[in-house]
Amino acid sequence: MSLRTDSAHAATVIVMALEAWMKTATPGEKLDTTEAPSEAFDRQEVIVLMGESHGGQKQKFLSIIRHGNGKFFNLGETTVPGMDKMTGRFAQILPPKVADDQIRLLAKTMLKVKGVNAAKPGRTVRLPRTRR
Repeated sequence: MSLRTDSAHAATVIVMALEAWMKTATPGEKLDTTEAPSEAFDRQEVIVLMGESHGGQKQKFLSIIRHGNGKFFNLGETTVPGMDKMTGRFAQILPPKVADDQIRLLAKTMLKVKGVNAAKPGRTVRLPRTRR
């Protein structure tokens, strides 16, 4: 079991918002996985909203609409159908089961030893000078 912040704080839900390049295949066409989305001529710039709980996952893709000068204008819907499951490094973040009190204490202790501090509501988190 990995000892992460979500274990230490008994997280039951995680939500992420990511900005990404995306490419899709047209109906009846196979997706070319050899070309990176950032290099694809027909790429789409999107915001990906990902929610995960022990009950399942949900994803929503919102296309980024820009003016001709490149400035942000609005968010729109994409033609991406809903997905049953998402895989990769930004998926399955929650541990498979909720951590008990003993695991939570161990995780909090390990995070403290490693110098990881939890953000407090209303406080601005600043990186140390060595990491700016």
